[in-house]
Amino acid sequence: MTETLSIAIAQVSPIVGDVDGNVAKARRAREEAAEAGADLIVFSELFVCGYPPEDLVQKPSFQRACRHAVEALAEDTSDGGPAIIIGAPWREGPHLYNAGALLKDGRVDAVRYKRHLPNYGVFDEPRRFAPGPVPPEPVDVKGFKVGLMICEDMWLPGPGEHLCGAGAEMFIVPHGSPFRETALNERVGAARDRLRACGTPLMFVNQLAGQDEVLFDGASFVMGADGAVQFRCPQFTEGLFLTSWERKDGAVQCVDGPRFAWVGGEEMIYRAVVMGVRDYVLRNKFKGVVIGLSGGVDSALTAAIAVDALGADAVHCVMMPSQYTSAESLEDAAACAGALGVSYRTIPIGPGVDAFDAMLADAFKGTQADTTEENIQSRLRGVILMALSNKFGDMVLTTGNKSEMSVGYATLYGDMNGGYNPLKDIYKMDVFALCRWRNTHHAEGLNGPTGEVIPERIITKPPSAELREDQKDEDSLPPYEVLDPILEALVEKEMGVSDIVAQGFDEATVRRIEHLLYVAEYKRRQAPPGPKVTAVNFGRDRRYPITNGWRDR
Repeated sequence: MTETLSIAIAQVSPIVGDVDGNVAKARRAREEAAEAGADLIVFSELFVCGYPPEDLVQKPSFQRACRHAVEALAEDTSDGGPAIIIGAPWREGPHLYNAGALLKDGRVDAVRYKRHLPNYGVFDEPRRFAPGPVPPEPVDVKGFKVGLMICEDMWLPGPGEHLCGAGAEMFIVPHGSPFRETALNERVGAARDRLRACGTPLMFVNQLAGQDEVLFDGASFVMGADGAVQFRCPQFTEGLFLTSWERKDGAVQCVDGPRFAWVGGEEMIYRAVVMGVRDYVLRNKFKGVVIGLSGGVDSALTAAIAVDALGADAVHCVMMPSQYTSAESLEDAAACAGALGVSYRTIPIGPGVDAFDAMLADAFKGTQADTTEENIQSRLRGVILMALSNKFGDMVLTTGNKSEMSVGYATLYGDMNGGYNPLKDIYKMDVFALCRWRNTHHAEGLNGPTGEVIPERIITKPPSAELREDQKDEDSLPPYEVLDPILEALVEKEMGVSDIVAQGFDEATVRRIEHLLYVAEYKRRQAPPGPKVTAVNFGRDRRYPITNGWRDR
């Protein structure tokens, strides 16, 4: 005799703190699952409150609201429709847990607590939650014994093996697994490790959302008992995805499910950042964005990302030329704006520069012009962008890349002004690669036009801040093809200077870059947030002291 179970994966995007809105989304998804004939619908980790809730989850009133929401959803299941597995904060006595609840037959049938609380990278869950006990036993769904684990409990030994020993026939693991370049392989590897010990199939249900600096890409999947990924949900796309399970001859297996291909490389990174921009701008109730379009590659890529995220009508670009702005930059910025179809205006900063020169003449008397005067130009541009933001209600998108942010090649209160920085975790060489990808590709969910949207000359001309005559980035920095690998070794890999030099880099250059990295920490603390893309980003992952006497000698 073959027994069957239909499970809907709800890859739905919650908003942190919007308990009522998240519950409304859960109800709509359950209605869709019922129409599809599902027996069970599964949501992601802490779906009711959104993930990560940070210290918001410590408010007693917020905890109560989340629990009441779960209990109300449980009452819905008295209608005979699909059971629900959903994540929520759950207080029992003095302890607050990161929990997953099974709701069926009009009640909260079972609650399981997350045991392994991550305390690395973007995670600091021990600050807020108590570790749960080893899950006592599987939960029952239509006679199937389901090992319910929460996120990190899949990644580390203990809970999975215990549930397997207690008779679990399959695992369901709600996740809040953040996006990063290496995430897909890491998740599959961790799931395979659990199944190697247990030999049971597994369902990985991941959150989909941009939440401040952390992105969640969905990409939920089903893995067979043999460790092979059988079925895949898409990345960066909401939806309800039905899976079919059977118990035959005493063994449970998934026999049907979604069959999407996962993308990698530049497309994966580009679409992740687009999602981050879209969710950050819209969820914070901004009408659109304003961008300083300089004719350079960083602002051009930022504008393309913004158009793909929000549509051209919501993107407003401003060229703010000075006496050092080249004719090529003026032409390139206008051409890029035209290709993207955005609004575009020119506001020269010359009158403001002249005013500051006059205002500071006495104070600067007897001194030579230096980076001070260069920074005044950048700060004037920042003031203009913020004025437009204040007047019209659009968020300023900052355009600095990770290479510049690493070494402090940016001006506080100038080109660092803004509410969000799409390129904050993208190195300069990757900026070029993303521009080339976008010019030759399009993808689902991108709102911008097809074809070339970033003029080729913007990509090929030498990068320059154009704050003095004939200025080039390489006047102040090593070539980016040298700088970026050194920074990756210092930031992502925490390598020592001698180890980097052993790879063939000039020792004086490595030591200089290490010094610039450390002394720019105070700037990064004041920078706007931006989406995490690499293994180690500034702010959520890498947290160094500002006052820092250490150098690797």
